[in-house]
Amino acid sequence: MKKIIGIGNALVDVLVKVENEAILSELQLPKGSMQLVDTEGYRVIGQKLSEMTTQLATGGSAANTMLALGNLQAEPAFIGKVGPDAYGRFFSENAREHGITSHLLSDVLPTGVASTFITPDGQRTFGTYLGAAARLTPDELREEWFEGYDFFYIEGYLVQNHALIDKAVAMAHAAGLKVCLDLASYNIVEADRDFFAELLAKTDIVFANEEEAFAFTGKNPREALDELAALCETAVVKTGKEGAWVSRNGETVKVAADPVDEVVDTTGAGDYFAAGFLYGMADGRSLAECARLGSLLAGKVIQTVGTSLPENVWQEVKAAI
Repeated sequence: MKKIIGIGNALVDVLVKVENEAILSELQLPKGSMQLVDTEGYRVIGQKLSEMTTQLATGGSAANTMLALGNLQAEPAFIGKVGPDAYGRFFSENAREHGITSHLLSDVLPTGVASTFITPDGQRTFGTYLGAAARLTPDELREEWFEGYDFFYIEGYLVQNHALIDKAVAMAHAAGLKVCLDLASYNIVEADRDFFAELLAKTDIVFANEEEAFAFTGKNPREALDELAALCETAVVKTGKEGAWVSRNGETVKVAADPVDEVVDTTGAGDYFAAGFLYGMADGRSLAECARLGSLLAGKVIQTVGTSLPENVWQEVKAAI
């Protein structure tokens, strides 16, 4: 099987289920978005979270995708930066436990934290303090990290660091890897559309949900798929409970979402879809099979809080694969 390495913000998710959207308004966090917060914003959110029942999980979009691939014994790798604290140790130990090769650099700033608010409909809203994660620099990347891998996966949340992404993509291409990009969040795309356009011209596989696809193209999912497919060899537009559209080299397929009894938390749904899809690609499966594996993993992760699936669920997934 071909191998996958990802780069992204190494974060720890602090997850909390809320009864309504009042706290989102109070903290000025638009529902369903990812908002970056500064040190003061992190302090305010942290004070609120200290009064609530929370749950910890490793986070960051690319890290979630590598976590899922690790649980599938795909031997992924991850590049990121953490701080010299308990959250950093938690992130590193979790990666090791799940078979992920970590290239984790250290910084004096605290490990980044994604404060994750889950509303009753399962939608998640992030107030993200990047901390050490934002201090990864182009000069810290190493050519040897890319050796032995076939796909390079980038989370869109990292795209704001233009120099880092340009250097990483150049190194991946020099090593013969296919570049994969997840657009990450509609507000991130809106804020940096020109750079996303430049990056997509150097991307082989692009993942977007319908909001992100609209933010980039201004079109509905099916039309957005065609526009993205004109830029990249493989394009994926996810449409939630309606499934996903996928296109590769002129072939287009539509796959249904896996039926679920209850949507508990949509955190990581797109990340797990990418993991299933890339697992299929690495295993040489058809386009439709890749998309179905993506839907399978996304359907599993939205039925739990956070991105840590129980072992019995992973056994079900492996049996289905």
